[in-house]
Amino acid sequence: MDDTAYTHRNAKRQHRWRREAVELAAVFSAVAAADLVANVVVHGHDGPVLLFASAGALLAAVLFRVRLAHRHPPGPEALGPPGGESEVTSAEEQTALWRLRTSVADAPGSLARVCGALAERRVNIVSMQAHPLPDCTVDEFIVRAPAALTRAELAAAVAAGGGWDIWSDRADAHELVDVPRQVLALATRTALDAAELPVALRQLFGRAAIRQFPGRGAAVQPGVDGHVMRLPLPNGDLLELSRPNLPFTPTEFARARTLVELDTVLGPRVPQVAARISRPAGDDLTVRRATPADREAAVAMHARCSPESLRRRYHGPVKDADRYLNHLLDPRHGQTLAVETAQGRLVALSHLMWDDEGAEIALLVEDAWQRRGLGVDLVRRMAALALESGVGTVYAVTTAANTGLISTMRRLSAPLDYQVEEGTLVITAHLAEAAEKLPAPWAAR
Repeated sequence: MDDTAYTHRNAKRQHRWRREAVELAAVFSAVAAADLVANVVVHGHDGPVLLFASAGALLAAVLFRVRLAHRHPPGPEALGPPGGESEVTSAEEQTALWRLRTSVADAPGSLARVCGALAERRVNIVSMQAHPLPDCTVDEFIVRAPAALTRAELAAAVAAGGGWDIWSDRADAHELVDVPRQVLALATRTALDAAELPVALRQLFGRAAIRQFPGRGAAVQPGVDGHVMRLPLPNGDLLELSRPNLPFTPTEFARARTLVELDTVLGPRVPQVAARISRPAGDDLTVRRATPADREAAVAMHARCSPESLRRRYHGPVKDADRYLNHLLDPRHGQTLAVETAQGRLVALSHLMWDDEGAEIALLVEDAWQRRGLGVDLVRRMAALALESGVGTVYAVTTAANTGLISTMRRLSAPLDYQVEEGTLVITAHLAEAAEKLPAPWAAR
């Protein structure tokens, strides 16, 4: 044992003995005081008077304390600790979430001035990320501001702190996720399903429109041109993202290109999911995700369809189904569902194709299997898949004469918009109000 440890233990022992001696002296003093009071009360001439006087003084002190409590009730700090549940609830009811972006000078203290200006308006910064540029820095925030604070007042506060090119939009609780975690989650979804790449990019960049151009990728250099981002895909297509109200930054382009490179390395992939479809006639049917390997069976199904069914599906005569199927069966364009019999013959195909902020639904059922409920089943499954991918609207392009598809879209029990242009009918379904009525996409029915 070294000298330091011995000295520490010895000092600790001496401190314990001193404390015990003091406690023992206090006990003897209390006993002596009690004995003295007892002798005065019992044997003294004024003992009873002293006892009654003490009781009266104690009673008067209690009455005075009760009266004082009624006159001065306890404040909020006496009822509970600050920041309790009621206070938090009240604060949340009076605040609003905003997504805010601004450019600031690339100089020490510039970000601090913006934060100080927001703090003066009682705006709390929930999350923040920086996008460095050659001549400045673009800072993006999720903030919680007083509900009474308007968009113009929020922008004025940022401008007072030295920010410019200010953009703001209302946010919701789903955006309260740190960016690295969000990117990892989107990369995981993309790795599992090639059809998720456009959806992942849309969720990463907010309100961005996404379009895919077949065969144009080789002639375009990847990069950012203000409000437009262009990304060539490994299959030769061009993926174009546009965001009118907010230009893209090099940091965002790097994130998007990383997701595309991940998609390129993994190659075409479709999750192996399937469900049984029970029909009253006892037909043994299975619905599953289609892959490019289904091309031959899909071509054979098109050959069994009547010209009228193909015309309703493709809005005109079809001379070469291969030209359509090579595109539709590519998982990078969306999700395709196939219905097959127990013998492996395809009898129906449905497509969910990503487009701008929504998705297009298209459907083809072989003539011999029409009017058996397959169309309704497939449309409901595709709507559920769209919601699962974060897409809130789906639409179908047809003609007013296609009463079967119109009736099928109505079966979604969702609000519908109808738009007619030059004989073409576009039916848009808003799925948010029908989310609870849509079963799981891979439930047996």
